[in-house]
Amino acid sequence: MAGHAFDTQGMSYCPFMPVFGAPAVMFSRGSGTELWDSTGKRYLDFLCGLAVTSLGHANPVVAEAVAAQANTLLHVSNFFANPVATEAAVLVNTLLHEATGEWGQTFFCNSGAEANEAALKLARKFGGRGRHVVVSTFGSFHGRTLASLAATGQPAKHEPFQPMPEGFRHVSWGDLDEMRAAVDPSVSAILIEPVQGEGGVNPATVEYFRGVRDLCDERGLLMIVDEVQTGFARTGKWFGFQHFGVVPDVVTMAKAMGNGFPVGACWAKRSVSQVFQPGDHGSTYSGTAIATSAVRAVINEMRRIDAPALSLAKGARLRAGLEAIPAVKEVRGLGLLLAAELGEGADAKAAYTALLERGLVTNAVTATALRLAPPITVSDAEIDEALAHIRAVLS
Repeated sequence: MAGHAFDTQGMSYCPFMPVFGAPAVMFSRGSGTELWDSTGKRYLDFLCGLAVTSLGHANPVVAEAVAAQANTLLHVSNFFANPVATEAAVLVNTLLHEATGEWGQTFFCNSGAEANEAALKLARKFGGRGRHVVVSTFGSFHGRTLASLAATGQPAKHEPFQPMPEGFRHVSWGDLDEMRAAVDPSVSAILIEPVQGEGGVNPATVEYFRGVRDLCDERGLLMIVDEVQTGFARTGKWFGFQHFGVVPDVVTMAKAMGNGFPVGACWAKRSVSQVFQPGDHGSTYSGTAIATSAVRAVINEMRRIDAPALSLAKGARLRAGLEAIPAVKEVRGLGLLLAAELGEGADAKAAYTALLERGLVTNAVTATALRLAPPITVSDAEIDEALAHIRAVLS
């Protein structure tokens, strides 16, 4: 990693645990869609830290909110309330009420994995002893903690950590018959993404999502929708499930809700959330004033700019541009969560590397597909600039 300008104290090895691999670039500054590395080179960020900085880097509204809160109150324990978390919880509940027609309750945490952990514990408490199994799909991604990893439908990621926690079952994505066959009396919930993000940007169909909802209603199961990557206007609606006309029982979220500040949340209908009692779950950092100041600012700013409408319009422009490139065989996704499928025999990792060298940040979400998730605030000129890079590399 060239160009870093700090004293490593004579260390001959990386100070970080080797879980991410060698970083390609050291970024030191960002503004909107732009990033600059430690050598001063400019990049366009069409990955958003994996769909996180949806309002752009160093968004002034969010930055001002966090800075003001840092000078007011960062944290008190959950033995006490704070006004910022309370207002943020009302804002989240209001968003979900508008999307579902249901009022619910929110548990704040620090990440999507923790949001899914809360949902998995909620499902076990809801089902009761002996009715604890959660069904999810192959290709899904729900987190890196042991339980959320067990729910993740990627067996290769399980292998180094066997034996995995018991109580998880996986079925093929999009196969309602297989889902139905997997649901026996031991199952309490189905956990599903509206778009499989890490699985390759694979959107569900209306028929599939509604079929899962019908199955949950028929068998008395919780439908848990993982909106960690798809939530907060990324897909062109506030939440991905809204594309399919279903109402989930539990919704997990993180990533864009803090625009880079670490925060997540698990929301559930009141009839479901009430199964939790004091002591059943918690977190030292649940609903800190500093984290929820970011949530409050993000929701208010996304409402002000009508982020879902922006995501739809910008996504349509990016999709049309990608579809016009001969080397792109298919474009998958919703809104501004897209994958450009390059086809059999293509090398998406090589394309990603070449794009990075040109100053465009994407990622190879599969061996043959590039994932693009720019900020919702991306300009038309920035979209056109990114498309020019992609055309040049793929030609």
